[in-house]
Amino acid sequence: MVRRSPLTFLRLSDVFFVMCLNTKNKVIAVHRCHVGSINASIVHPREVFKSAILNNSAAIILCHQHPSQDTNPSREDIEVTKRLVEAGRMMGIEVLDHLVVNANAGYTSLKEKGYV
Repeated sequence: MVRRSPLTFLRLSDVFFVMCLNTKNKVIAVHRCHVGSINASIVHPREVFKSAILNNSAAIILCHQHPSQDTNPSREDIEVTKRLVEAGRMMGIEVLDHLVVNANAGYTSLKEKGYV
């Protein structure tokens, strides 16, 4: 039997985080919203915005890690981002960005790519 640390599991899985911000865009909470499989993380708006609502957030930044270390957003990443931006508009909680990150401190900003 191979023993692995809990952190190894996170590096091998697609993990989705929500950073909750106040009206001055200061981070007031970070919530691990979902842990997916090695190549997918299905998130639902109610899970993403639950932590934002409970923390009285004015805005959020989304972030998830690709275990493949490729920070290019997938088609699904772009679609989920658009859905979450629209849901945030309806609730008055702005989605400021969605970052795709890797273990080497690399990242891609979906805002910089024009998807937010």
